[in-house]
Formats: sequence, C-alpha cells, structure tokens
Amino acid sequence: MTDTRQQDPLHGITLKMIVTQLQEKYGWEELGQRIKIKCFTSDPSLSSSLKFLRKTPWAREKVEKLYLETKW
Repeated sequence: MTDTRQQDPLHGITLKMIVTQLQEKYGWEELGQRIKIKCFTSDPSLSSSLKFLRKTPWAREKVEKLYLETKW
C-alpha cells in the first residue's frame, strides 16, 4: 500500500496558500504575465482569484504547476 501523501506534492497545501505565496513572490503583474488569466491581470484580488480558480480546473492546474516549479 502506498502513501498518497508521498505521491502528492501539494498534500496539505491549500489553494489560498498557493495563490498567496505566489502573489507575495511575483506580485500580481508578473503573475499575470506568467499565467495569462484575467483574475491576475484585471483588478486582481485574492478572493476573486480563488473564486475563479476553484471553478476552473485548467487554470488551477497552471497555478499549481507554477507553484511546484518555483524555487522557494
């Protein structure tokens, strides 16, 4: 039996934590350049971004991918 926590690098990390950390590292402007979605480019906010990302799996995947590729 395998441990799913070892297979999922995002285990225990919420979407809010991901967006907050990316925004603090890159800022909204650069985040919007890296991932071209309106919630990062047009009047961005944490709440509007979370609302959009929770409804849009393809956009959430891009954000999670950037989070995993980011050198912390």
